[in-house]
Amino acid sequence: MDLLWSEGRLLVAGPDTRPYVPEGPPRSWTGVRFFPGTAPSLLGVPAHELRDLRVDLADLWPAARVRRLGDRVESAHDAATALEDIALDRAARATAPDPLLHRLVRRLDEGCPVSATAAELGVGTRTLHRRCLVAFGYGPKTLARILRLQRALALARAGTPYAESALRAGYADQSHLSREVRELTGMPLGELLGGG
Repeated sequence: MDLLWSEGRLLVAGPDTRPYVPEGPPRSWTGVRFFPGTAPSLLGVPAHELRDLRVDLADLWPAARVRRLGDRVESAHDAATALEDIALDRAARATAPDPLLHRLVRRLDEGCPVSATAAELGVGTRTLHRRCLVAFGYGPKTLARILRLQRALALARAGTPYAESALRAGYADQSHLSREVRELTGMPLGELLGGG
């Protein structure tokens, strides 16, 4: 999930389960991406309520407060730093995210299967699914897919050949990675990585 600034507006990008392409003419965007599972406690809204949505922050928080924050970003020398400061200020006042979720993200990011991760964490798969909906906006299997894709893209961006990136991230082969990239991002692998 992201806190975004564009053309004088503060927006929240909820968790996506499909590609998102902004409509209208190109715009300048600045944003802060929250660590998986942390945004709901900072924003005060379960992630599943924002799944596949872009909403004005004023729809979630009092309008006067959002106006003050918008003025703060607008007058800042660097909008990205101002957004980060806003997120850090909010984090200092919010309740800490569920520590189990941080361990879940770490284990899934290491490629551990969902069922093994649930057993390791001492929770049932249904309980884990419910907690994931609140924290991430989707279930643990979707989270695992997204984390695996991020691992593969990081490897490819670092210069690892696509086929090796796919295997090291946990895909069967490069074509499996390519299908997943297209399904989750709406773009071919080479285009997403700027190579084609």
